[in-house]
Amino acid sequence: MSIIDKIKDAAMNQFIEVIEWLDDSQDTLVYRFPVAGQEIKNGAQLIVRESQAAVFVFEGQIGDVFTPGKYEIDGGNTPILSKLGAWKFGFNSPFKSEVYFVNTKQFTDMKWGTSNPIMLRDADFGMVQLRAFGAYSLRVASPGDFIKEIAGTNAQFSTDDIEGQLKRAIVTEFSDSLGELKIPAIELASQYKELGEKIRGQINEDFKGYGLEVTKFYVENVSVPEEVQDAINRRAAMGALGNVDNYMKFQAADALRDAAQNEGGGAGLGAGLGAGFAVGNQMAGAFGAGPQASTSGGAAGASSATVACPTCNKANAAGVKFCAECGGKMEIAQVPCVKCNATLREGAKFCSECGSTQEKAKCAGCQHELAPGAKFCPECGTKTEAA
Repeated sequence: MSIIDKIKDAAMNQFIEVIEWLDDSQDTLVYRFPVAGQEIKNGAQLIVRESQAAVFVFEGQIGDVFTPGKYEIDGGNTPILSKLGAWKFGFNSPFKSEVYFVNTKQFTDMKWGTSNPIMLRDADFGMVQLRAFGAYSLRVASPGDFIKEIAGTNAQFSTDDIEGQLKRAIVTEFSDSLGELKIPAIELASQYKELGEKIRGQINEDFKGYGLEVTKFYVENVSVPEEVQDAINRRAAMGALGNVDNYMKFQAADALRDAAQNEGGGAGLGAGLGAGFAVGNQMAGAFGAGPQASTSGGAAGASSATVACPTCNKANAAGVKFCAECGGKMEIAQVPCVKCNATLREGAKFCSECGSTQEKAKCAGCQHELAPGAKFCPECGTKTEAA
């Protein structure tokens, strides 16, 4: 060490009179005041500003926490003496101590979000995956506990150093709260405030021992997969239609109007009425009710009210797109018969109308699949049996 450095150190040891921290950052939680040799002279001034707390640490133990104000380190008015109780040599020489300034203001607009989807069982859509994100505000509620449990002897501690642990705790509590509240996916948007308050209370219970407090917690969005969102939109559209009977009458009136404008006369009128009632009956079936259900007897009405799920065979209301038990799609794709064009269920091996096998014919030369009725192979030109 050069003589100039020694002089500087001696000057700092001799003339440090004010201990204060002017925070020029936006994310610092703890700042250790740089006392040369950790020696504080008797008579030094301690200035603690609003939204700050000063923590004295002597020989590894927290001596005292100073709230906003101006203090003088001497034997008269410094509470640290009664806490440490080890100043048997008086104040004729410097005493060694570390001083930590803790930022007690609220750190706002801190972000959280689910890195992976959360799997939950929903009463309407079965198993669904949810993603969510939002923001929260954080502050140090107990400076002594925070230094002892989290910051330790770090010279500087910022929000980035604690943010990862907070996010993991938030996602865990978010999943538990959704499961306990049992809020249907279709109603989540109206429960963001209640959900946020519940999660905030649970997080504060977890972090009370660390000296931290989450003052505000916001759920900005909870999203569902695209297919579930489509199902929600369809259900909303069906609800907007209102009374099914009135909708059928409206369709019939439209058909009459369109038929009157056609040149086909009576034939056009009959076709228009038929189309109107057909659409109306389809809508009635989608709602689980309609003219046919009301006139076909109790047994027929009961059988048309439910449809078995093709995956788990669970009975579901007619017209729903997803199974309430397993979440599988209720719609089964249909394909035409390769010979007579009758409508068949996808995967059928034989036609229910003509009995023909549904395996497509193959070219004898190159084994390329042939379209029904093809006389020549489009790949190699070989003549087929249909020629």
